[in-house]
Amino acid sequence: MFRKNDAREDSNFWISYADLMAGLLFVFILLIGAIVSKSIILKSTLHTKEDRLDKAETLLEEKMTKLKELTLEVKLKEELMKNKDGNLTTQEKTILKKNKELIFKDQEIKKLNKLLLDANTHRDRLNGKIILAQNLLKKSNDTASKQKNSLKSYENKILILSSQLTDQNSTIKLKEEQMLHIMNALDEKETEYNRIVENLQKQKAKIKSLTGIKIKVISALKKELGDKISIDPKNGSLRLSSNILFDKGSAKLKPQAEKTLKKSFEKYIGTLVTSPAIKSHIDRIIVEGHTDSDGGYLYNLDLSQKRAFAVMHYLLSLDFSHKHNIKPLISASGRSYLDAIKIDGKEDKDASRRIEIKFRLKNEDAMQEIEKVLDAQ
Repeated sequence: MFRKNDAREDSNFWISYADLMAGLLFVFILLIGAIVSKSIILKSTLHTKEDRLDKAETLLEEKMTKLKELTLEVKLKEELMKNKDGNLTTQEKTILKKNKELIFKDQEIKKLNKLLLDANTHRDRLNGKIILAQNLLKKSNDTASKQKNSLKSYENKILILSSQLTDQNSTIKLKEEQMLHIMNALDEKETEYNRIVENLQKQKAKIKSLTGIKIKVISALKKELGDKISIDPKNGSLRLSSNILFDKGSAKLKPQAEKTLKKSFEKYIGTLVTSPAIKSHIDRIIVEGHTDSDGGYLYNLDLSQKRAFAVMHYLLSLDFSHKHNIKPLISASGRSYLDAIKIDGKEDKDASRRIEIKFRLKNEDAMQEIEKVLDAQ
């Protein structure tokens, strides 16, 4: 829509510009016409004055001729007067009178010559002005011709631009239709995408609820056991020190340790197997043996396996295990010193020598992988 308005503004600009140029050309033509009219009037006036000057020159020449004749007569009379004794006749008086008249006319002729000279000077000035006017008229005609050609060129450009604007308007209209179609398609895609995201969020919440079972189990264990038995807050395992259960380097349970082991096991496992919401998700109960790093790996592996097996053997002998059918769930494993406990980068050997009883949920590995993928997304 904005592009269409810009195209209309450009079109209006060029049309206004063409009108302005046409108006300036018209004013310029009127100015040239005025100059030409003034030149014609000046020429006509000059011709009239030239005719008058020609007549004055002809009249002056005639008077000059008469003056010469009279001058000759005067000279003759003067010679005659010199030959006489000083007495003037009537005719001589007449000649003197005419001589005075000739002198007066000679003065008039001088005035007329001066007027003629002034008229010639004025004519020369007028001729100069006429030449300037003609040169100005020529320049004006040249400028008008150039302006006319320029205006014609602008008119052609305006026609081309108008044609281009028409094409652009058609293209913009087509683009707008295509854009509208694309926006409608995007709206549909967005609606579909929102629906997919909504379904994905529901599935993610469902999977989260499944992957959060272990957290619920650990929370239930903490609530049930309280402060009496300490469990690992990360994986919910029950830790028992090997120093309490076994002598150094031995895999045989101490008699006094069986009571502590029995009490802790029954409370810990009882919480897992007596709750219907938890028991259905339990896959295995694992007894793990751990040692410190003193001695070789194989020695400690053998010792940790034997200790784990001894603990499992004792637990399976309990009435509690028979009652709750623990046998299919429980297994034993030795870890040697692979999972030694370190504090500030240094091994705590007393804490590393331990027995851990932990639980494993069904499909726990798969749920952990799914949870990682969902968190990454």
